[in-house]
Amino acid sequence: MGNLFGRKRRSRVTEQDKAVLQQRDKLRQYQKRLSLNLEREREVARRLLREGRKEKAMLLLKKKRYQEQLLDKTENQISNLERMVQDIEFTQIEMKVIEGLKIGNECLNKMHQVMSIEEVERIIGETQDAVEYQRQIDEILAGSLTEEDEDAILEELNAITQEQMELPEVPSEPLPEEIPEASPVKNKPKPELVAAS
Repeated sequence: MGNLFGRKRRSRVTEQDKAVLQQRDKLRQYQKRLSLNLEREREVARRLLREGRKEKAMLLLKKKRYQEQLLDKTENQISNLERMVQDIEFTQIEMKVIEGLKIGNECLNKMHQVMSIEEVERIIGETQDAVEYQRQIDEILAGSLTEEDEDAILEELNAITQEQMELPEVPSEPLPEEIPEASPVKNKPKPELVAAS
């Protein structure tokens, strides 16, 4: 499938990365060669000791010790190279962040030139006026009444209620407890009086 839609794939490995990686690889090969030499010289030193050639074995062990120190130095150099690669990568990221901040800052400055604080305040004021105007229109369309209107309506309702509440006079004599027997229905229930409220 290769390149989708004809786009070439760009490698993320830079020339700097290649140079550092090549140095690291060379140091690893050197390290491997030293390790093999150390094993070989150790075996030779054992053989020399068995043959009774102690001075030659001592000289070979000194050489081996020197090569072990070189091996340690090589390991430190590899660590330094890897740390350098990480530092370079981090610095590149920092540069991209700084470039992004620079572009963002330029963008903000251009936007501030286009729109001043006074312009923003004017727009906010116009927006608040428009919202208030719309609220008033909504109240009119919904038939909303002000608090004063509500108070006037309640007063009028109370006045009308007082006019209609003229009740008949209540007799001062007690009502008879029994209905006279002149009525033909005997088991008819007694009418209950409803108290006017």
